[in-house]
Amino acid sequence: MLTLFAHRDYARLFAAQVVALIGTGLLTVALGLLAYDLAGAQAGLVLGTAYTIKMVAYVGLSPVAQAVVQRLPRKAVLIGADILRAGVALCLPFVTDLWQVYALIFVLQAASATFTPAYQAVLPDVLPDERDYTRALSLSRLAYDLENLVSPALAGLLLAVMSYHWLFLGTVAGFVASALLVARAVIPGLRGAAAERPFRERLSRGLRIYLATPRLRGLLALNMAAASVGAFVLVNTVVLVRGGYGGDARALALAMAAFGAGSMAAALLLPRILDHVADRPVMMTAARGLIVVALTAGALLWRGGLPGWPLFLVIWGAIGALYAGILTPSGRLLRRSAHAEDRPAVFAAQFALSHACWLVSYPLAGWAGQALGMGPALGVMAGLAALGLGMAAWLWPADLIDAPVHAHPDLPEGHPHLRAHGGRRHAHPLVIDDEHRAWPTHG
Repeated sequence: MLTLFAHRDYARLFAAQVVALIGTGLLTVALGLLAYDLAGAQAGLVLGTAYTIKMVAYVGLSPVAQAVVQRLPRKAVLIGADILRAGVALCLPFVTDLWQVYALIFVLQAASATFTPAYQAVLPDVLPDERDYTRALSLSRLAYDLENLVSPALAGLLLAVMSYHWLFLGTVAGFVASALLVARAVIPGLRGAAAERPFRERLSRGLRIYLATPRLRGLLALNMAAASVGAFVLVNTVVLVRGGYGGDARALALAMAAFGAGSMAAALLLPRILDHVADRPVMMTAARGLIVVALTAGALLWRGGLPGWPLFLVIWGAIGALYAGILTPSGRLLRRSAHAEDRPAVFAAQFALSHACWLVSYPLAGWAGQALGMGPALGVMAGLAALGLGMAAWLWPADLIDAPVHAHPDLPEGHPHLRAHGGRRHAHPLVIDDEHRAWPTHG
């Protein structure tokens, strides 16, 4: 996996991702402290509103932003988004009213909704070899998990010697460093007619390709399965640790570290597994395992009370590993489901639709935990995950052929596509595009 860093452009882009993630982690800590300063006991409500704004921006703005910037150079888009995020972080220490927090968070998340899908769509072009790209996906998963461990620890060290307002400058530094690293990378330009299409088509194209591709419809259902159990962990771990086990902040950090360690372990193992096993069996097996572990943990919480603390950590680690087993291969599916010119639109569709799953799961996990208790709530979320798994099995059947025999009765004789593939009826690895607007239902 470390051999990837021999690719200088990838190494710079990965470093940009890491420093931006650390900056975002510092922002999360600083924002919580700022919310407490402005709202006191209502800080939780303020943060809940801010995170809802984040999800709404991700779901609603990502396809729009991608359509707007598609005619611009990709490097300029990435750098511009980083600079905008740095500018917002620089403004946050000076806010005096909650509406200013909400407005700035919206702008920052709009920039993130532009940056992240564009960054994800660049990687397959920088690393055209699928084995390299698979390892890059695992490294990205590791970067997210390490950020969850490193950023709070770094914030704690900094807060020991300075006011939390200075953490925002750490966020600014992270985004500026990310912009500088992106500027030093060579990023291939988009080829084809994507940027010349009308705005309405650019806006809807990614979603149309996504929903017309069986493996991506299955991916959406698996995203729902992962988000269901993942949301329970992220929302209710604090309740279980502090209220159930009577643990302190260090115990909470240890529980979240167990979840992250499981995810990192899976990310390290997956490249070798995916060299020998196809994506669908890996992802479906991980989803089944996630549901079984969640149902078992829910039954323990409901009938037997809290499991022992070591067992609880093992369960959270297993959930983290299975969660990563579902999500890490998703980039491979997106990569092979669109031409290079359409990847930014398809990655933006995945970004929006996957966060829509979280927008449903977060409030449901919180409500169920408070209204039903932790055991039944985890059972409810596992049930929602099982529904997602069932939908994935139906939408993405195991016998789906990637290169189905199909015909083109609508294309004129002599069309370049017919000449390239030997006639009106043929087979080749199929993606949804202008010549293939629907997945063939039969040969």
